[in-house]
Amino acid sequence: MLSILIPTYNYNITSLVKELHNQAINLYIDFEIIVMEDGSQCFVEENEIINKWTNCRHIILEKNIGRAAVRNKLAEEAKYNHLLFIDNDAEIFFNSFLQKYVAFCKEKCIVIGGTAYDNDFNDPQYSLRLKYGKCRESRSALERNKLELKRKSNFSAFNFMISKSIFDLVKFDENILNYGHEDTLFGHQLHKLGYKFIHIDNPLIHRGIDNNKIFIQKTEEGVRNLYFLYQTGEYPFLRQESKLLNNYLTLKKLKLNNIIGIIYPLLRSFLYKQLTSSRPSLVLYDVYKLIYLINFSYQNDKMTE
Repeated sequence: MLSILIPTYNYNITSLVKELHNQAINLYIDFEIIVMEDGSQCFVEENEIINKWTNCRHIILEKNIGRAAVRNKLAEEAKYNHLLFIDNDAEIFFNSFLQKYVAFCKEKCIVIGGTAYDNDFNDPQYSLRLKYGKCRESRSALERNKLELKRKSNFSAFNFMISKSIFDLVKFDENILNYGHEDTLFGHQLHKLGYKFIHIDNPLIHRGIDNNKIFIQKTEEGVRNLYFLYQTGEYPFLRQESKLLNNYLTLKKLKLNNIIGIIYPLLRSFLYKQLTSSRPSLVLYDVYKLIYLINFSYQNDKMTE
């Protein structure tokens, strides 16, 4: 029936697994829960209690193999026909969470449940990540379906179920070793094979969010990864699926990149201050990503000249 797969890194996963286990038991279904530690240094001993629960396994990888590879490895371990992937920093707030997914287990499908955020959590140190999450990730099934019809780049691996036979055809691209865009490439390959996503209102709360400074650092890492992926020439579709990349290439064609690269330090200082404030702007966040990409490519081009 259902294999529930949770990659984890330095996170106490016991509460999430316990809730999933209780829901699965109450549904009287064939299930397994597999938690895989991806080179974790913290909470490994606490998480080992998972092995004592029925149909649960806690697997420890001594070395970190990355977000793509660990998901592929989890799928290899799975024995059932449907794979439910959940990120370790998720929290369940629907008693019917598993039941909604089980309803699709009789068919070949890809089902995305969605992401939600705690409206009562308003720490200003997390203002940018919270605003981004609530405005751009926390969407209803109807909204996600509309976005997919427009640009086909609405896939998230945070909370989704997929038939094992479909997953085995695609898998996550293990060439992506750095942070960011493995979801984008995975979703693109699924669309390329003609598969459509079923979006349902079955979100998990995203708990393990980053503070503003760390979120900006990860944003920069994701931007760099996007640049390198496109530069390989193996992912030409990224221009169509990434508004950021398309805007960058347009400015480069207009030969405006050098000018922006020169004034980048002044622009970055102003934008960084605004984005780490209590009321960050997502418009300026998009501008920040664009000028960061322009400056990074500008500096990279100078080094290779």
